[in-house]
Amino acid sequence: MVVNMETGKQQILSLLEQVPDPEVPVLSVIDLGIVRDVKFKANDEVEVVITPTYSGCPAMDVIRMEINMMLRQHGFKNVTITNVLSPAWTTDWMTESGKEKLKAYGIAPPNPGRPVCDTRLFAEQEAVQCPRCNSYNTRLVSQFGSTACKALYQCNDCLEPFDYFKCH
Repeated sequence: MVVNMETGKQQILSLLEQVPDPEVPVLSVIDLGIVRDVKFKANDEVEVVITPTYSGCPAMDVIRMEINMMLRQHGFKNVTITNVLSPAWTTDWMTESGKEKLKAYGIAPPNPGRPVCDTRLFAEQEAVQCPRCNSYNTRLVSQFGSTACKALYQCNDCLEPFDYFKCH
């Protein structure tokens, strides 16, 4: 099916850009950085190596199914999806485009390296920018947002609550 491995790999990665994250549908599995590798094996087998954003992420079953369906619809009949947990996924693997899509969707993208001292906790916390008004005058409401990979924040300027895609 595949003429050469590099062309085939690029074709598959292009197809996977169309597979959305079920929890944040504006992001693809490529945007998230969970696709670690594409390998070609004997008998036209294609292996897609993925790493979950969180151990036990409930979206991974749907993601595996969607990857499999996308590739089968485009002629790849012998598809294997392999979960790899090490190294652990990090928000550093997200694409810049994906981070921009998150912000446009109303979720603050991960922002490592911008600490601010939180005197209530006497610890450094991340300075999180409001995706609506761009203010850094925000506060953590809860470490637990709409999903395990997000925290709930509120902007002190526009007063809007928003999810923040946690760094890790």
